[in-house]
Amino acid sequence: MASIARKNLFEDIPRFLVAQAGIMFAVSLVTIQLGVLKGFTRSTALLVDHSNADLWVASKEMVHLELTSSMPVEQVVRAQKVPGVERAEALIIRSSIWRNASGQITPIRIFGFSPNSRIFAGWDVPQGSLSDLKQPYTVMVDQSSLRNAGLSKVGDQGNIGSLPARLVGLSLSTQSIASSVFVFTSLENATAYSTAGLNTSVNCTRNSEGNLACTNTFENAPLNASPVTPPTPRTLNLADPISYVLIRAQTGENLIQLKQRLEAALPNVRVYTQAEIASQTRTYWTERTGVGFILGLGAAVGFIVGMVIVGQILYASVSDHLREFGTLKAMGASNWVIYSVILEQALWMAVLGYLPSMALCIGLGAWTQAAKGIMILITPATGGGIFVLTVAMCVGSALFAVQKVTRVDPAIVFKA
Repeated sequence: MASIARKNLFEDIPRFLVAQAGIMFAVSLVTIQLGVLKGFTRSTALLVDHSNADLWVASKEMVHLELTSSMPVEQVVRAQKVPGVERAEALIIRSSIWRNASGQITPIRIFGFSPNSRIFAGWDVPQGSLSDLKQPYTVMVDQSSLRNAGLSKVGDQGNIGSLPARLVGLSLSTQSIASSVFVFTSLENATAYSTAGLNTSVNCTRNSEGNLACTNTFENAPLNASPVTPPTPRTLNLADPISYVLIRAQTGENLIQLKQRLEAALPNVRVYTQAEIASQTRTYWTERTGVGFILGLGAAVGFIVGMVIVGQILYASVSDHLREFGTLKAMGASNWVIYSVILEQALWMAVLGYLPSMALCIGLGAWTQAAKGIMILITPATGGGIFVLTVAMCVGSALFAVQKVTRVDPAIVFKA
């Protein structure tokens, strides 16, 4: 019977190619939608995943990683005194505007942290060094964000607000799809950038070597006033606002008990483990923003489209071979034998449609990650699930075609 299934499938090559193109479209649509959803969800908390912090101390009003109320630096000092804490560090998250050499502006998210420690910056640095961020007005960005920020290489310059910003390094796999361009710098630089641009303007020109030279002048200063040299970023004081306190626990410390001690010692805070804050961030973006629903709806549409296409092809194939099926019935073949021909034909269509679709999606995912910084995450579990879904789609469509065979009269063989 297997030869009959293959014969029915391959005897009309143009029809076969059209059918496979339809299956490839449906499978690719489902795979890309699910891959984008998984990649989007994962990217929103990449910084948390890469961090080496055991606990995150946040305001009670924290919604997700990038949306939280501020707390004073004094909380870092208090946290450091709690028994079981090996090290406590501040993390600053602020929004601002990046201006590139051409004068184009881009919204950015500034992350200020201590370059001396890897508690926050656990990610890879393919170019540059975290220690370079100790210099005044230096920054890093994710290598996938270079084009969005109007940058091309390490050493390029721009402005954040009214202050200069020199690119001294690149990070890897840190950018969230849902957010503005991430800019990483020291706590001192982040504090300066967060208040820049309130009363100054920026003039940028290129020198004879092609490098960007920027000067800052007060808006109300005379036109012939001398350029104002940016002041050296100051160290933080106890009253300066920060976003989080990152905690590294002492070896062997029970994190649940340490959480309780921190919440008792620090007012108006909640303490999260790394997994908890990552989960809360991802849940926000997938459920409260509707992104998960939209991408899931796209996957469902792809599944329905695939079922319709496969169903039409199999139904037409059965209609074209009614005499052959009638002959089998007249020879005493059971209904199951005939059904197995149609089901095998559907399985062949599923496998031959799945393999090129998955190869296409994996290639597309690699390109979007490298060129656009957009992650289409296709894990082995996702690939296996898509294969099962593809088989279910094709077999489910075959059930419609089977209904026509059940009504075949063997006498059709003897009709003119």
